Amino acid sequence: MNMEPGELVTSAPLAARLDIPSGPLFFPVTAYGPDGSVDLDTYRAHVRRGVEAGAAAVFACCGTGEFHALTPEEFERCVRAAVEAAEGRVPVVAGAGYGTALAVRYARLAEAAGADGLLAMPPYLVVAGQEGLLRHYREIAAATLLPVVVYQRDNAVFTPETVVELARTDGIIGLKDGLGDLDLMQRIVSAVRSEVTGDFLYFNGLPTAEQTQLAYRALGVTLYSSAVFCFAPEIALAFHQALRVGDDSVVEKLLDGFYRPFVELRAQGRGYAVALVKAGVRLRGLDVGEVRPPLHEPTEDHVKQLAEVIERGYALLEEAK
Repeated sequence: MNMEPGELVTSAPLAARLDIPSGPLFFPVTAYGPDGSVDLDTYRAHVRRGVEAGAAAVFACCGTGEFHALTPEEFERCVRAAVEAAEGRVPVVAGAGYGTALAVRYARLAEAAGADGLLAMPPYLVVAGQEGLLRHYREIAAATLLPVVVYQRDNAVFTPETVVELARTDGIIGLKDGLGDLDLMQRIVSAVRSEVTGDFLYFNGLPTAEQTQLAYRALGVTLYSSAVFCFAPEIALAFHQALRVGDDSVVEKLLDGFYRPFVELRAQGRGYAVALVKAGVRLRGLDVGEVRPPLHEPTEDHVKQLAEVIERGYALLEEAK
């Protein structure tokens, strides 16, 4: 493909579908049966409920979906099940990660399973320089025809110059930020806007992104992941709608009465960004099983507190009607 200097190449169908923030981005948990194996029927039900509730996209087998705990075979089956459950109503984006060779393998498995795109997560363990990171993500992007969103967090933190090069790479359509450095994000957005022709997508990927979305929205970042959508889609949708139309009263009530207490509870245990979400799904009536090691289940008291927070959130929705 011939490219002019600074020209941005994207996969228009996925980029266009994601660029319309019609609802939160849904990161389903992965369901396990009593014996610990993947429960595809329950997983399909979970994905289907999310799509029917109004998710704008399904991000399958990513962080909330315990990508780290899945074998390649389980990963492919889950991605395929998510694609089946979504039925083309919304795009399905699958995780890809670890070292470059394995990330490429997962990317190809996702393509074979029918995914519409990839979320490229940080490489395993090593802290690499910018040149190595750029090569890593370019190899993932070149491995399939699927458009790629690069996930910035942990050991994958980029300079604005590197993001400009990512944005110029055929197949890379966006950056998801799980770092939370707003100064860096502002410089990234400014650099890409100044030096690259075309659209580049940005996502707020912090845990419980609603808590920080007002700040990200000020940078022009309207897309965000919602773990809350897994177990309380009505609350997540109400918050998303209130943000979209500028209903500050609803936004502030939900932040103060639901999201802040949930975030404070999530901070009580390592891995609760996944384990507490999974407990929430079970509390709402769908038995998706427990988390796999090395994550651990929330304490009984924390689950009780979670139930109270969810109840309070739904009560706030009733008050807002």
